[in-house]
Amino acid sequence: MVLLEKHKGRGSNQHPKQERLTSKKVIEELFEKGSSSYLYPFRILYKGEILAESQTFPQVLFSVPKRNFKKAVDRNRIRRQMREAYRINKQRVFSGQKLKIPEFLAILYTSKEKIPFKQLEEKLILILERCKNT
Repeated sequence: MVLLEKHKGRGSNQHPKQERLTSKKVIEELFEKGSSSYLYPFRILYKGEILAESQTFPQVLFSVPKRNFKKAVDRNRIRRQMREAYRINKQRVFSGQKLKIPEFLAILYTSKEKIPFKQLEEKLILILERCKNT
């Protein structure tokens, strides 16, 4: 009997629990006092600064409003696609020497319609680059 390794093949492109933003206090503060940027179909809120080291990434929250997508199935699918696009590209966006990155991120989906994954991924990369450079 062969035991399979959990998440085999993912390598460094994981999205572990410590990178998920779950603190209600921090989320409230992020929405009240955080800086924001907009690039269709995303609005991104960010706060704090950390000096990027080899494997340091911000804590992230993904949100799709119920107002725009009534069915949970649709919201969950878009949220999954956002998380996947982030997971695949975070290494490329947030790696670099002496780079200051936000400590907390909230990525909000603002479009009223679903967009293809490839376009969603491209826009997410662009907006992450924008928040990294400010």
